[in-house]
Amino acid sequence: MSKSMRDSPRFRRAAAVAPHMLAAEAGQAVLEAGGNAVEAMVAMGAAIAVVYPHMTGIGGDGFWLIREPNGKIHALDASGYAGSGATIGAYRALGYESVPLRGTYSALTVPGAVGGWKAALELSKAIGGKLPLRDILAQAITHAREGVPVSRGEANYAVKDAEDVYAAPHFADHFMLDNKRFKQDEIRKLPTLAQTLDQLAQAGLDDFYRGDVAREIAADFAELNGFVTREDLARFGTHWRKPLQARLDKVTIYNHPPSSQGFAQLLTLGIYNQLHLREHEGFAHIHGLIESIKRAWRIRDAVVTDFDHLTHEPQSFLTDERFAEEAAAIDMQRAAKVPLPPFGEGDTVWMGAIDGQGCAVSYIQSLFWEYGSGCVLPKTGILLQNRGTSFSLDDKAKNPLIAGRRPFHTLNPPMAVFDDGRVMSYGTMGGDPQPQITAQTFIRSAMQGLPVSEAIDRPRFIFGRAYKADRATVKVEKRFDAAVVKDLEKAGHEVEWYDADYVNPVGHAGILIRDPRSGEIEADHDPRADGGARGC
Repeated sequence: MSKSMRDSPRFRRAAAVAPHMLAAEAGQAVLEAGGNAVEAMVAMGAAIAVVYPHMTGIGGDGFWLIREPNGKIHALDASGYAGSGATIGAYRALGYESVPLRGTYSALTVPGAVGGWKAALELSKAIGGKLPLRDILAQAITHAREGVPVSRGEANYAVKDAEDVYAAPHFADHFMLDNKRFKQDEIRKLPTLAQTLDQLAQAGLDDFYRGDVAREIAADFAELNGFVTREDLARFGTHWRKPLQARLDKVTIYNHPPSSQGFAQLLTLGIYNQLHLREHEGFAHIHGLIESIKRAWRIRDAVVTDFDHLTHEPQSFLTDERFAEEAAAIDMQRAAKVPLPPFGEGDTVWMGAIDGQGCAVSYIQSLFWEYGSGCVLPKTGILLQNRGTSFSLDDKAKNPLIAGRRPFHTLNPPMAVFDDGRVMSYGTMGGDPQPQITAQTFIRSAMQGLPVSEAIDRPRFIFGRAYKADRATVKVEKRFDAAVVKDLEKAGHEVEWYDADYVNPVGHAGILIRDPRSGEIEADHDPRADGGARGC
């Protein structure tokens, strides 16, 4: 484990963190102009869609947790549903046994992220937000029109099923140069996307679903696969949900309800907390956390589906009694066997912001896998997600493909409020393992009391199955404590070592913590990504 303590950046009144520095700077510009954390986050969401397109885009979805200065917490579901043309019958007729992972027929859902920006800004106005939309989107438009250097993270990112992505409709026109992906620091412009963002800035975000942009999206979808129509776009709406919450020692943690897997993050920490471990770095800690994850998965997979099709009340599982029951079933000496879990890795962005009034935002925005479906709508420059691959073509499955239904989402935006008044916005990318990644950073920051930067920097593990692997293993970064690994193996865990000190699969995590007395914010983002913290 890391021996030295990393000092964290601190900001006098407001801060934003993101996995790309240009996105953090877009948030900073809004905060410095007097905007609130919600306005800053929309600016960041737009900017990161331009500068980090392998991880996110406006053709994807978003989930928000927003804490008002008065302490009220809102969950905003900005996820899209399957288009009216996307049915099990349609895929069967095309000869598919499952939804393809990439390309033309992996793009089947209405993009929800822009609708989330609109709904969040409506709440922002109710709590004093006043910045014009054009000012909020200004940096994103400039970056798309004038171009930005391709980041180290994007240039070096290993793309799954790369040939299928590169061959997807119009991908090469936007994200390749001379039939090769852009290299680090080469300037990439996205002029068509710049025009789309400029149109939204002028006409309003609703134009994406019911205006000129919607018309162009629908026309391109008609040529792509016919799955999403203009009527599907017009019917789209976001939803304000009651956040899920769990009580730990001197802190309440919050997350988004289904179809988000935020439920699993609360379960994992709740079960782990009932193990009453005193040390948080050795074998007992790592083993206990892995076993808590396994217990959480079992419950998650029986519960989480589209919010409108839930058969269980998720909040009813988030009690001390249930946590204690699950913890009691853990053998602290031996690894439990579990059915083969789903493929673990995923790609997205988590970003956070806290303003001078104490409004806090935890936000996650995604295309699902890197570059999503790979399909780009040529009239708008919108890169489409492949989130619909989470649907099953078995109509008896927990998450069957049905037009109008939302898929299962790995996305989840956690937040914590401490009894002493501190507010913590935190999160990560990482697909299925997100709850276990945020559990590690939360434990290190909130339970160990480490500086934010140190809590994020320390070596991490993930338990799960790599893409196309036939078994689940515990995967650890190269810096991980070898003695702890030996003890894990003795307890029956199969451990694999990553070949680098910092790797993408263990997440791009971020944390902000606001002190209620001074208003000062401690904040940082992951060295595994290309961003950091900015503020004023």
